[in-house]
Amino acid sequence: MALMSYAMSDSWTMVRRNVRHITRYPSMLLATVVIPALMFLLFVFAFGGVMGKGLVGKDAGTDYVDYLSPGIILLALVMAAMSTSVSVAMDMTKGIINRFRTMAIARTSVLVGHVVGSVVQALVSVVIMLAVALVAGFRPSAGIGGWLAALGLVALLSFALTWIAVAFGLAAKTVESASNTPMLLQLLPFLSSAFVPAESMASGLRWFTEYQPFTPIADTLRGLFLGRPIGNDWIIAIAWCLGIALVGYLWSARLFKRDPQMT
Repeated sequence: MALMSYAMSDSWTMVRRNVRHITRYPSMLLATVVIPALMFLLFVFAFGGVMGKGLVGKDAGTDYVDYLSPGIILLALVMAAMSTSVSVAMDMTKGIINRFRTMAIARTSVLVGHVVGSVVQALVSVVIMLAVALVAGFRPSAGIGGWLAALGLVALLSFALTWIAVAFGLAAKTVESASNTPMLLQLLPFLSSAFVPAESMASGLRWFTEYQPFTPIADTLRGLFLGRPIGNDWIIAIAWCLGIALVGYLWSARLFKRDPQMT
């Protein structure tokens, strides 16, 4: 019990450390918000008239700003995860881990601090993105239950993406490579139903879109925000999030344990 108490205390210290980094370097937070916000405004006001005509099936007749807003949240979460990968790589390559080795702290607290701090940053980014969307015309019809469920799914997805980002940062040899590797993850929202329905895509791309993780997550968020039936999408979305989180955690734990600086 005492060991668990010490581990929790150390983890809380690391969380505060990462949150302070966010407050001291607000440019990192702005970077995770500005790019999704600019893309959102571009798609709504420059391409929205054309893109809205491509909404088919259950999304036919939906205002494009309402269709896009839940999907753009996914892009904001991916951007936040990319910054986590860079932060982890900086810790692993700049010598701070050597300092931690001389302290009587729980080894896992280093990773926990990055994960919780990143989730906090991601949720702040989502709140800002929602504010931008509301100003741009997004009109969700969800009740309190829908909002709570949507925010819960956002937090779960952020948690999952953060563990994958931590693994990318641990696997990277340099900070530069840590900033480039997660870009593959950034492409997935564009190949999902976040921007247009899968039904409007070519057959091969449609198959990929329907079976990749961001599509059921985007559809679930959209249904929750707009007060529509979500069917089994929420089950698939949660299963993807839990699976991604598990893979990211196991991968991160293996890399962190193997690192010579932490032996």
